[in-house]
Amino acid sequence: MKIKLFTVPNIITLANLLCGCASIISSLVLEDFTLAFIFILSSAVCDFFDGFTARLLKQYSEIGVQLDSLADMVSFGVAPSVVMYAYAAQSSTLFALPQGLVEALVFVPFIMAAFSALRLAKFNIDDTQHDSFSGLPTPANAIFCASFVYALTVESRVVEVEWIALISLLMAALLVSPIRMFSFKLKSLKWSVAKMQYIFLALVCVSLLTLGAYSVPTIIVIYIVMSTLGWLFCKK
Repeated sequence: MKIKLFTVPNIITLANLLCGCASIISSLVLEDFTLAFIFILSSAVCDFFDGFTARLLKQYSEIGVQLDSLADMVSFGVAPSVVMYAYAAQSSTLFALPQGLVEALVFVPFIMAAFSALRLAKFNIDDTQHDSFSGLPTPANAIFCASFVYALTVESRVVEVEWIALISLLMAALLVSPIRMFSFKLKSLKWSVAKMQYIFLALVCVSLLTLGAYSVPTIIVIYIVMSTLGWLFCKK
């Protein structure tokens, strides 16, 4: 069987993976959370364009599907966990917690990496996630974690390690939750069909104009809240 490795979509997917690796190095070695955030955003852009390019050029392949999941695991599973871990490790020295508890709590963010693997594996075999997602998408989780830590460093604020652990556990739970998160794929531009997306877009604009460094993590929180309320309303 002849397998094409270096197609245009696959190269973009590899760029996604390399940006994820760069984000990890930025957090652990350079301790530059701004750069880590930029690289995760770059991974998200590549993640969008590899699928877009595959559809445009009709270069679909099974290896592309598998490669996409592997790249996403690095960029949206390991990288955000490392960002949260690196920040927790820095801030843990500023608070008088028992040493054993600190050593345990700083590693809690890596639960997100494990749950991201579960989320990606589920997505690959779940045929119901074409128009909406079951659980929080891994790119959204990664962008939240990286932008949250970025905002804290830009604003020179310090959050206790126990709060970082708690947020990590919450985000990990959302990754594998049954909550249906709405997709941005529009079947129609009509208000009755795409009202959720239009409302979200309006709130995104307001957040970007008013919240500064905290706008991006706030946008992800808005996405989670709107999706959860929509899911609960549909169940009722």
